[in-house]
Amino acid sequence: MNRILQRDPFKRHNFIKWALLVVLGWVTYGMVNIANRVKIQGTEHIDGLPETNVLFVSNHQTYFLDVVAMNHVLNAAKQRMRNSIANPLYIFFPRLNNYFVAAEETMKMNFIARIGTYLGGILVQRTWRTQGKDIKRNLRFTDVINVGKALSDGWVITFPQGTTRPNAPGRKGTAHIIKRFKPTVVPVVISGFQDAYFRKAFLMKRIGSNVGVRFKKPLYINYSESIESILSCVMQAIEQDGNANKDEKK
Repeated sequence: MNRILQRDPFKRHNFIKWALLVVLGWVTYGMVNIANRVKIQGTEHIDGLPETNVLFVSNHQTYFLDVVAMNHVLNAAKQRMRNSIANPLYIFFPRLNNYFVAAEETMKMNFIARIGTYLGGILVQRTWRTQGKDIKRNLRFTDVINVGKALSDGWVITFPQGTTRPNAPGRKGTAHIIKRFKPTVVPVVISGFQDAYFRKAFLMKRIGSNVGVRFKKPLYINYSESIESILSCVMQAIEQDGNANKDEKK
């Protein structure tokens, strides 16, 4: 109860976050449990996780529905629901310290995206692409610090590929975060989202698609290993390692 009266590390009011998360939960519940019933696996690996410094790493298929579905599952798991979001009462009790890493450019594209930022977005600057053009620039130090703030407060979802393109190479930023903050790293594999939902909108393409969210057990990571080795470990775990050992396209 105390948390809801406070602000998060980014000065966002938790009560406003709670209200928005409840509304978003009800608006999207039918999308992930009725029209397209998400098959959930592995939530037993969520049980017993520490309250802070947990990093969920996942492949990526849509701009928004990936995170929405994972938040539904994490909030249901908080209410001791195992591999299910059947009872929607969990929507009234969202985790207020869930965060997700997103491209700054994406989360400024419209009003809905800006609301998403308030709900837990950690905006980062892409190092390899901006406004549809390939670029090359260094990782922004403040982005790393902001991810660290979120990890110190709760759980963070990130997409190491930084794109919805399947089998795209992993980006080293995720490995830098892991090496620096030494979080518990939980791999997540999603499937079917690109068929069920539009990539850039809160809209469904079709009903009755096979959509899945599968949590794996936390990774064992030797934090003293190289950035390349840590990234390779992550990419294999999220089953996107086809290009993990190739040079990154900048």
